[in-house]
Amino acid sequence: MHFDEQLSILVKAALHEDVGDGDHSTLSCVPADARGEAILKIKQEGTLAGVAVAEKIFHNVDPAVQFTSYKSDGDNMKSGEQAFRIEGRVHSILKCERLVLNCMQRMSGIATLTRQYTDLLKGLRTRLLDTRKTTPNFRLLEKEAVRIGGGVNHRFGLFDMIMLKDNHIDYAGGIENAIESAHQYISNTKRELKIEVETRSVDEVKRVVAVGRAKVFRIMLDNFSPVEVSEALEIIKGEFETEASGGINLENIKAYAATGVDYVSVGGLVHQARSLDLSLKAVTV
Repeated sequence: MHFDEQLSILVKAALHEDVGDGDHSTLSCVPADARGEAILKIKQEGTLAGVAVAEKIFHNVDPAVQFTSYKSDGDNMKSGEQAFRIEGRVHSILKCERLVLNCMQRMSGIATLTRQYTDLLKGLRTRLLDTRKTTPNFRLLEKEAVRIGGGVNHRFGLFDMIMLKDNHIDYAGGIENAIESAHQYISNTKRELKIEVETRSVDEVKRVVAVGRAKVFRIMLDNFSPVEVSEALEIIKGEFETEASGGINLENIKAYAATGVDYVSVGGLVHQARSLDLSLKAVTV
């Protein structure tokens, strides 16, 4: 599904949760035809994310609002700056206010943390991946924030690739069975799905290399130390893409990247990020 279609579904559900049968605070004291302006004020340093999403949210609710951007997604931001200005019906502005702020504060926190990681990878070949460790029903924007921060989106869900993780392998009766069954499934269903296999030891890496040629495209090295990653890469010899995962953080990511592994994946990009401080303030004469 296209990004805008998914966002529309998210916005509709979020507004239903927030507005319910009516924004009675606004309905009780603001005339229905009142017009006004508001400014998104930045109150914390970091990487800005969600400006384009904010514009789409406002226009989803009221196509007539005028949205003027002062900064773009991915820009560095400092306290005291302004991100955008909105002009239109006050009822529309207030209806969208909390949803816009919740999205942008969360996205900016994720983009800021992601930028800290990607800055450490500058000049190295290794790239940073996100994971499926996301907030239910908010994955679309959390992954968009990772992209804005310079990371690479891994699979979006269970439907867009085959990842044979430890539980799949154990339930299938071993690595060889899991790989062969997945490859046969793709052949039978005629689906264009790539196969990634999680390995838990150097021995498992050897087994994937032995049976996975022309079937597996990436080998995940899960909870390997940098030394073990280097050993695994000697075995893989560039025949498969490689991904290191598990226990990777700001303190050790450069040690993993120094091995030459293609990707490192970090679930903490999302679940360890802290929302940044932004506010939407009415412009009054």
